[in-house]
Amino acid sequence: MQRIHFTPADFARVRLRTSAGPVVESAFAYGLLGRGVSAPFARWRSQVGERLTQWPLPLSGGSAAPGLDGLLDLIERSARSVSAEAPAARTAPGPLFHPAAGDLSLVWRAAVAPYWEQLLHYLEAECEARGRVLMAGGVELLLATLHSRITWRAPVLEIADGPDEDVSLDGRGLVLTPSVFLAQRPGRITRRRAENGPVVLAFAAPPDTHQAAGLWDEPDDSGQSLGALVGQTRAAALHALRSSCTTSQLADRLGISAAGASQHTAVLRRAGLITTRRIRNMVLHTLTPLGVALLKGMSPRPAAPAAVRAQGRRRPAGAVVRHRDPHPVVGLTARTTPAA
Repeated sequence: MQRIHFTPADFARVRLRTSAGPVVESAFAYGLLGRGVSAPFARWRSQVGERLTQWPLPLSGGSAAPGLDGLLDLIERSARSVSAEAPAARTAPGPLFHPAAGDLSLVWRAAVAPYWEQLLHYLEAECEARGRVLMAGGVELLLATLHSRITWRAPVLEIADGPDEDVSLDGRGLVLTPSVFLAQRPGRITRRRAENGPVVLAFAAPPDTHQAAGLWDEPDDSGQSLGALVGQTRAAALHALRSSCTTSQLADRLGISAAGASQHTAVLRRAGLITTRRIRNMVLHTLTPLGVALLKGMSPRPAAPAAVRAQGRRRPAGAVVRHRDPHPVVGLTARTTPAA
């Protein structure tokens, strides 16, 4: 059992974040694929099974795959080593790959990316519901109602089915993130070692059968192809920016630091995929027409003049109508000027 110890200062530093992020959710999905699943996940697992050519996927360089807690530990240590590199290295594009943890990008492409937009909407609604609990009853009611197997015994939060250890917040605070794929465990600490940073606890918020029906509808490969072009995290950022948001809101949606979100938006802005404008002390990011077109898989085209459209409608008798390929390969040739 994991025990998280609060100090009085930590109660003022409890907050909610939309998601633990693509890497952690991919780790949770990997763990779920290796176990029996409940009815809400049956359709998801069937669809993922059709995309995977090999199972179990090779992790940790071909050696025995670590358990979930070991995998989360490797992800955190790898993320710390990446953040310690030079700034130029941190801005380099790349997939969801952590050398110590294995290539989780395979799990991301097959099991998470096709549903990422729906998942974010679901998790945002979950956070809003938890936020109403917080407003109505305060932090203690929020902690007491996270999960049936997470128990609040002031000043300690007890998580069943976790490693037997004590974690002291020591004034750093706690970030709570709901997770769809943490379905058979009540919660897991996903970050604890960041200097002066909060501990991050993902808690299970699986959908019921009715909610799951909308999560697994008509997945496509847009997350895979887009991720191959711009990198998985930036692909997730573009999907998240279908609704304009601030840097901190984007960081919450992706489960990354505000500094990391700022670096990704800078790259996307230089590529002409988003625009950024400052409103007082707030920075708002919005997709450009080119960014929207990239998500849709087509380039923006100017509307044809009315005369040309009218001429196209008046075909001479006996003319051969050539039907356009419903899945053309379209190059992105539009050029935009990045925001200053």
